[in-house]
Amino acid sequence: MSAEDHAVDFVEFVSARGSALYRLAFLLTASTPAAEDLLQTSLEKCFARWEKVSRMDAPEAYVRRVMVNTLVSHRRSLSWRREVLRAEVPGLIVEPAQDAVLDHAQLWPLVCALPEGQRAVIVLRYYEDQSPIETAEILGCAVGTVKSQTSDAMRALRRGISAMRSQEVGVET
Repeated sequence: MSAEDHAVDFVEFVSARGSALYRLAFLLTASTPAAEDLLQTSLEKCFARWEKVSRMDAPEAYVRRVMVNTLVSHRRSLSWRREVLRAEVPGLIVEPAQDAVLDHAQLWPLVCALPEGQRAVIVLRYYEDQSPIETAEILGCAVGTVKSQTSDAMRALRRGISAMRSQEVGVET
């Protein structure tokens, strides 16, 4: 394949999967400008290696991992601004469960408040519907780490929901 063919293949990949990748970037950053920056930076990195990436069994999984790694490395270097919480996530349709009493607008700030590792696991597992194995592959960690991060995050979310419900009825925690 020529360099031009790889460029065309990359454009086709981004055209087909760009919306899903942007949604992941938004869920990871909770900010439209930060999501755009994360996606662009990650796609630049992937384009430079597209000849190799395109031959992988799961190029999208590789791109997702690059996104998470890029986010973590930028956050470590403090080059990203603080999070801006948004009430709605673009392109995300949430079907409420029968017994759901907490709406998405109430839950999303709690997800955004999680440490970035826990938030990444929750986003990949529950917003992106990845299995624990797929999540571990994307994050480059053990499945056990995904499970413990999920457990810690769910515990924190339950505490946050409990605190919100206590405030709604006027009970102090």
